[in-house]
Amino acid sequence: SIERAIAVLVISCPCALGLATPVAIMVGSGKGAKNGILFKTATAIEECGKASFVVFDKTGTITKGEPTVTDVNSFIDKEEFASIAFSLEKNSDHPLAKAVVNYYANTLPLHVDDFKNIPGKGIQGTINRDLYLAGNVKYLEENNINLSSIKELLEKYSSEGKTPLIFSRNTEVIGLIMVSDVIKEDSFEAIKNIKALGVIPIMLTGDNKQTAEFIAKQVGIDYIISGVLPEGKLEVINKIKEYGKVIMVGDGINDSIALTSANIGMAIGKGSDIAIESADIVLMKSSLMDVYAAIRLSRHIYLNIKENLFWAFIYNLIMIPIAAGAFSGLGLYKLAPWMGSAAMALSSVFVVLNALRINLYHPYKESKIKRKHMEIPSILQNNELCLINEKEIQTMEKVVKVKGMMCMHCVAHVKKALEGLDGVQEVEVSLDQGTATMKLSHEIDEALIKATIEDAGYELA
Repeated sequence: SIERAIAVLVISCPCALGLATPVAIMVGSGKGAKNGILFKTATAIEECGKASFVVFDKTGTITKGEPTVTDVNSFIDKEEFASIAFSLEKNSDHPLAKAVVNYYANTLPLHVDDFKNIPGKGIQGTINRDLYLAGNVKYLEENNINLSSIKELLEKYSSEGKTPLIFSRNTEVIGLIMVSDVIKEDSFEAIKNIKALGVIPIMLTGDNKQTAEFIAKQVGIDYIISGVLPEGKLEVINKIKEYGKVIMVGDGINDSIALTSANIGMAIGKGSDIAIESADIVLMKSSLMDVYAAIRLSRHIYLNIKENLFWAFIYNLIMIPIAAGAFSGLGLYKLAPWMGSAAMALSSVFVVLNALRINLYHPYKESKIKRKHMEIPSILQNNELCLINEKEIQTMEKVVKVKGMMCMHCVAHVKKALEGLDGVQEVEVSLDQGTATMKLSHEIDEALIKATIEDAGYELA
């Protein structure tokens, strides 16, 4: 009895159970760091993979954050306008201001009094007793500046994806400077892959509607909320959080509040120190593909933890009765204490080796998972700035006839194949009618659908 009691005591030692989570977290954090993804906390690893929405800032996140001046429209003397623009903008640290300063680098500055920086709107200052404003449309309209004379110019440039900086003196517009930023090379691929994970990407920007739409269409983002001030980003994030966990990706001081309020904040490595400090995850390579990789790695680490916990529990469930002699009547040899000690050590080694398997995982590979239908937040359904709303998605259906389905296994096979297509929100397959009904977020090429069904072993009627 004493021998069996000792064996039970040794077998039931919960070493493997205690190692299951921390070892996986440690190995996963190291794997992320090797790929330039720095998880600050264990909570960040767990929550990242559960996210339903990824909200992106535009400038410096989707784009390179290196804007340049593309067009200048001066309504006063060109040299005078250049001096005024340079003198005002050199006092600001905004990326758009730096573009203007670099453009007029050889211009002599004027003395500016009473300079003010209004976050998310623009700047103002006094030069030779005249009040000058520089900023976006909303800021100048709030200060009663009539913009009717430049309305067509603004629409033209905005439709080209350029951001307008409007300059005024007292109550008249004196010029326009158009600034454009270049989209990062991997932004389109990253957004496509994030969608494939069943996560909804959203652009949240302070830019005007036309500029935001231009950028969103190029990278494949279906939902945008534009013209939002820094404090407004907090409200938007909180509303989206009511529908699921939210990742916020940003790089600037203006994004710090949103990064803190989101379930998971991701900061671009080249961003401001405040943004990096506010975030839960830092992307050192400043690539949006790292957002995709972080989500996949998080899900894999979480799966690994569940595998470890399963092994630790099942080991105790099997070995404790054996050590107690419950199966001795069946001819099973009783466990000596040293055997129990060896089995206990083996379980711990197994958990550690399973966690080390995370090092073999490739987070950047394309992932095909079963899509799930998600509820679209009301702020996206009702906001007129969004490119697509839920009603449009729900009514866009495509029905195809499928030959060769014989049983429910065939139905499941066809359903899984079609759900793997980009743009497919939901699939219903009828064996009796031999049809597959797809709800789409956008049109899909007929040839691609046909190829997918044929790859699954069936034919398109």
